[in-house]
Amino acid sequence: MDQKKILIVGGGFGGIAAALELETRLRSQSSGEAKVKIVLVSDKPHFEYHPALYRLVTGNSPLEICIPLRKIFANKNIEVLCDKINEVNIQENYAVGQSESNYKFDYLILALGSETNYFNVPGLDKFSFGFKSISEAIRLKNHIHQLFKTCQKADTEERVCLLKFVVVGGGPSGVELSGELAKYLEKLSKKHRVNRSLISINLIEASENILPMFQKEVREKAEARLKNIGVKILKSSPVSKERLEEIEINGIRTKTGTVIWTAGMKPNSLYQKIHGLNLDKKGRVIVNENLLTSNTNNIFVIGDGASTTYSGMAQTAISHGKTAALNIMRLFKNRAPITHKEEKPYYSIPIGPRWALTILGNVILSGYLGWIVRRLADFRYFYSILPLGKALSVFRNNRNLCETCQICGDK
Repeated sequence: MDQKKILIVGGGFGGIAAALELETRLRSQSSGEAKVKIVLVSDKPHFEYHPALYRLVTGNSPLEICIPLRKIFANKNIEVLCDKINEVNIQENYAVGQSESNYKFDYLILALGSETNYFNVPGLDKFSFGFKSISEAIRLKNHIHQLFKTCQKADTEERVCLLKFVVVGGGPSGVELSGELAKYLEKLSKKHRVNRSLISINLIEASENILPMFQKEVREKAEARLKNIGVKILKSSPVSKERLEEIEINGIRTKTGTVIWTAGMKPNSLYQKIHGLNLDKKGRVIVNENLLTSNTNNIFVIGDGASTTYSGMAQTAISHGKTAALNIMRLFKNRAPITHKEEKPYYSIPIGPRWALTILGNVILSGYLGWIVRRLADFRYFYSILPLGKALSVFRNNRNLCETCQICGDK
């Protein structure tokens, strides 16, 4: 029998879940592995744990956020390749990478994730700091330390401008980052001997409320917590333009040393380039109840790029990955694929060290208890993709490594 080839594009939550589920199910079959080859292609050699990305900005170890794919798939019958897929032909069943390698497949799982959406606001892509990857987080951390260094030789008026931080986007990412920055910048001000009163953190939201997708009680608790730790909140304040060291909000210009854009995400642009995919108004791929694309029986789209109710959440991507893997196994046996059961994910939003809002259905946990639940959820995920010893090692690596500048590196 010819060997079947399963190609998974994307090394995020969904792609990893699909690969591990497929490998586990094939391993349980006496001769399954010989008949099937699993290939995962990712544009990075590592997995980035985005729920903890905000902690990297404020000096925590990258080891908690960056996990090599070779560790995740150690001793697994999965071929992992580092390449960026630039073309997918779903009619002739092949993909082409940036390396010009050609990847043929019998079954394809597209788990491409999302990318930053600047909504065509002039200057944002050039002058603001993104918040989507490890490299962007490290760039922002280095920038913050450089600001404090520059402040040593600046007058008071210039310091106020340099130390004005604008976080655009009142969703979970913006709220998490604002809360973490509030405490981190306070610590840096002491080390660099800068008056804390000169530092301002401004959270900008275009709609009437921060966290607009959550119920009123959650929004109120988050707003109270942010104000308590010194974050200024500006609602109904869309950004219209950004220039070097200046941002325009509601037509009013304000000087600032740092603009961080967390407000918009969109599906990976590759989806628009694949002929034969049907997209919804948000640019997501329309899939049926089995997560198969329209008019195909071998192309699955999972995670952020799938047009499903809760796309955009890590838990949803993981669930999608497992369903796609199970359906491929069923198709191998000429059995009908199952319907994916979309479940409402839980949410946990850290706001400053050791404080979080965790929403479990109708239950809202706030403060230290909410933070404990969040950290347990982090560990649970690490343990789902790594052996216990390695999972504990990753989980414990959240120590602070704020050594970006000489002052912070001094003992």
